[in-house]
Amino acid sequence: MSAFEQAQKDVNTLSSKPGNADLLDLYKFFKQATAGDVSGDRPGMMNITGRLKYDAWAAIKGMSKADAEAAYIAKVQALLKADGK
Repeated sequence: MSAFEQAQKDVNTLSSKPGNADLLDLYKFFKQATAGDVSGDRPGMMNITGRLKYDAWAAIKGMSKADAEAAYIAKVQALLKADGK
């Protein structure tokens, strides 16, 4: 199992759900690592969550798969440390 796969499992062991900013970070790094650059149209005004996710992912356009995986792993480790794990 890769460190990236392990981090995906570890994030589910947190005692509480991370805040919205942390969730957006996890989302954007995961999507960049697994799907590459953002694609498709930006969600409409009524889809606030969709727009936030799209914008977060679009902000790291061009980041390599390896860098996105490393950033995701670092984010999960920071969350685990803050959680006392």
